[in-house]
Amino acid sequence: MTAPAPPVPSPSSLDRIALMQTFVRIVEAGSLSAAATLLGTTQPTVSRRLQALERSLGLPLLQRSTHTMKLTEDGERCFERAKALLASLEAFDADMRGDRDQPDGTLRVVVPHAFGQHQLVGPLADYLRRYPRVSVEWLLHDRQPNFIADGIDCAILVGAVADPAVVAIRLTEVPRIVAAAPSVLGRAAPPVHPSDLADLPWLALRTYYRDAITLTHSSSGERVELAIRPRMSTDSLYALRSAALMGLGVCVSSSWLVADDLAQGRLLQLAPAWQADPLPVHLVYPHARFYPARLRRFVEAMRESVPAVVDGAAGRGG
Repeated sequence: MTAPAPPVPSPSSLDRIALMQTFVRIVEAGSLSAAATLLGTTQPTVSRRLQALERSLGLPLLQRSTHTMKLTEDGERCFERAKALLASLEAFDADMRGDRDQPDGTLRVVVPHAFGQHQLVGPLADYLRRYPRVSVEWLLHDRQPNFIADGIDCAILVGAVADPAVVAIRLTEVPRIVAAAPSVLGRAAPPVHPSDLADLPWLALRTYYRDAITLTHSSSGERVELAIRPRMSTDSLYALRSAALMGLGVCVSSSWLVADDLAQGRLLQLAPAWQADPLPVHLVYPHARFYPARLRRFVEAMRESVPAVVDGAAGRGG
């Protein structure tokens, strides 16, 4: 008669912390094989660690198939709790070492594609110089990040934030102006009122306006909604600027993007007393009990530097 297999021993508290670290890395990396590469081990080892954690908790944490991996409801809860616990332990270690103000590790940040390439690299560089033990994964996306599934620590978003599950810190706002190449006007006088813009060809930035734009007078506060029929629509600020420079139409652009073009005369600001509503800039991250020092210091650095960068660019745009 075959003897029954011995029971699998429950992992100790220290072992469970190691298993949770592996589980968090699996979720952040997106697959067991990617997590194994990051951890410097093999996929079977990572798989065994995941199974050991699931057995110890008595809960399935991941739904896996040949090509996909998805957190279960319990897995999402475990990931949030495990990440908070590991951050708390990291903060504890830092306190005991006396270097709480010297963060380390890797910070994963999602930033808007154009804004993240142009305006935010300077503040990022200042942060990295200030904290040499931190590395940053600077991910350029214009969509709302999935913090858990994508393993994102924080994001900088342009526009309104409606998600109650995140902390949203308003950093600044981006002025938006009406601009076009001189060739769009031909010999006509430069427009001074929104009604003068109606018959011109238009370019649309689909993220914020498609077939209408509202302009506000800077002194009186009068608001005018202008219907437009765009010759071109895009979700890229850089493509919008390029089309405007080629004389394809009028656009409403973030002032920082076209500041140099206005200064050099490649673009003209039309109806300069009127502006589109400015876009708020937020730094967002999930609610948690504890935040690692690298995230806390990044928040401080962005609150300090981003407003000055945006205001400086707006001033150059005139």
